[in-house]
Amino acid sequence: MKEGCPGSSEIKNPYPEDMKCFYCGAINEIWSDELEKPCVKCGKVLTRQMKETCLSWCPSARECVGSEKYDRLMKFKK
Repeated sequence: MKEGCPGSSEIKNPYPEDMKCFYCGAINEIWSDELEKPCVKCGKVLTRQMKETCLSWCPSARECVGSEKYDRLMKFKK
């Protein structure tokens, strides 16, 4: 993996966030590079919108963050 631009550092170095379940209200830990996750309490799938990132426009994005992560994140962008 290349060092990449400063905009890709958040993608390459994810961090945990709390997300409240829309269905039951339980607090779930979700990583900044996860766009869906089953709720720890009710099991329903929680989804969120992907933030606008350089993945959308940079011609080197796949090489910069890696193919697996690029493909996983971009499937939700469509």
